Parts: sequence; structure tokens; C-alpha cells
Amino acid sequence: PRLLAQFFFADERVTRVVAEINGLDAELDPQQYLVLLNQLHLSQAHLLAILEQIMEECIPTQRHSRDYLVKFPEELLVDNLGNHMLFAAECLLAGTFLEVEEADGAQLRPQARNLLCSLELVRTVLREQSLSQPGSYPEPVRALLVQFDRLFAEFELRWGPELGCWVGWGCTRARVASRSPRLSSYVSSLVAVKSPEEIYRQQEIIVLFCETVQRALHLGYLTQEMIDGYEPLLMFTIPRLAIISGLLIYPEGPLSLERSPEQMSRIFSPFHNLLKKIRDLLRVLSAEELCLLERSLCTTE
Repeated sequence: PRLLAQFFFADERVTRVVAEINGLDAELDPQQYLVLLNQLHLSQAHLLAILEQIMEECIPTQRHSRDYLVKFPEELLVDNLGNHMLFAAECLLAGTFLEVEEADGAQLRPQARNLLCSLELVRTVLREQSLSQPGSYPEPVRALLVQFDRLFAEFELRWGPELGCWVGWGCTRARVASRSPRLSSYVSSLVAVKSPEEIYRQQEIIVLFCETVQRALHLGYLTQEMIDGYEPLLMFTIPRLAIISGLLIYPEGPLSLERSPEQMSRIFSPFHNLLKKIRDLLRVLSAEELCLLERSLCTTE
């Protein structure tokens, strides 16, 4: 049950899969090569997950801030970003990362080299610690973990969105370089990073939703019990009511149609013209009709 023991076996599996890849001729057996790449991706994701738990247990108050993740697209955060970042760092050192401009690559490679060297040192030290004293973390081990966490955060902060999403990391650099055409097929499209303005606009939407809930509670459309019990219907009801609130009750808020589509949050900007039509239809309703509409929107029908 000890995390260091779990780390030892997870590290053993990564080392074994990497050895199999290095001993395989991918041109003769491309199917097996892809199978091993998938195994590598899964085993390394497991290793990183355990390392994350170790850092939370060992250096919880010394972790580097991850507040910058708010600017990353949600789809990038849910798919094991750490695994992709480490593989991208290795590809940069191998000279196979074509999407990065040479000037940027020259600045990035020292960061990538420091990150990967730190990871290798952490793996070595944690393996030794798991065999000697698996229940403790001496100060030198803590210092190495703090350093790795800092280097990883700095690399992720500056280059995470630019590197896209990659599959697997950990092959020797020579083999990564020799596989560059094959591996490049795994690169996803580059993703857009949220600007400070977009983050602020999305915070405005959060405020709108909160005010919508308060108004709905006051008018009896919702009950506190529904909210406390995480009633699934609220996933539909609150956004519906928020559109009405944003167009009629708080017209100067994030759904203000006086703004151009470019000035709205990209959550709603594609629907600028549709929102105008909805607002025009809502404006002709009487108070009774609006109440009836809102109550209807609170049902599943």
C-alpha cells in the first residue's frame, strides 16, 4: 500500500516497455510498435499519477502554483497534460518538434533538458528510497521533488498550449528522432489559449449564473433542496433561465448584445444573431407570459 512501493513497480513497467520498444524494428512490425506505444502511454500516465500522489504527501505546502491552468482550454486539461508535456520535451531535445519556431526552440530546449534530467534523477532516487526506507522521505528526496515540480510547472506554463497533445513519452531520443514521421501523426491541432479578457468574460458568466439562481429561488422556480441535492434537471434549467436573465434582467452583463460578437465570450459569440432574435421575441411578452415561459423552461419538456 505504500506509495514508494507502488512507484517502484510502476517504474519497472515503464522501463520494461521502453526496452521492448528499443528492441523492436517498427518497420518490420508496425502493429506491435503501435501496441507498445499505447502500453507506454498508459504505464507512464500511471507512473506520473503515483508521482503526483507522492508530491502531495511529501511536499504539499511547497508545490508550485498551478493558477496558470485557468488559461488553458478545458479539453487540454482532461487528457493527462503532464504525460504529453514530458513526451514533447523529449521530442524537442531530439530535434523532431517541427511546430516550434527555431528561436522558440532554442529557448525551450534548455528547459526541456532540465525537466527530463530532473525526472530521471527523481525516478532513480525514489527507486532507491523504495528499496531502503519505503516509509520515509528524507530531506534530499523532498528537495528533488520540489525542484522537479518547479521545473515542470515552468515548462507547462510557458509551452503547454503550444505543444499540443502527444501520445507517449520515454523512448530513447535516438529512436524518437528516427520515428519522427510516424510520431508526428499523433500531434493534434494546436489549441487556443484563453486570453485575460476571455477569462474575465467567463467569470462574468459565472456571476450571471449565480444571480440567475438567486432570482429563481426568490421566484420559486427552484428550491434549495434541488440545489443541495444536485438535481440533474438543474443542468438544463439554470442555463435556460440564465439566457433570459442575461437578455432581459441584466442586459448590460455578459450577454449584452450592444457588444460585437468579438467582444462577447466565445461561449456565446457564435450565437450573437440567434440571441438577438430571442431577445426580440422575449420583449413582446407580458409579465405573466414571461413567468409562464420561465416555469416551462424549468421542466424536462
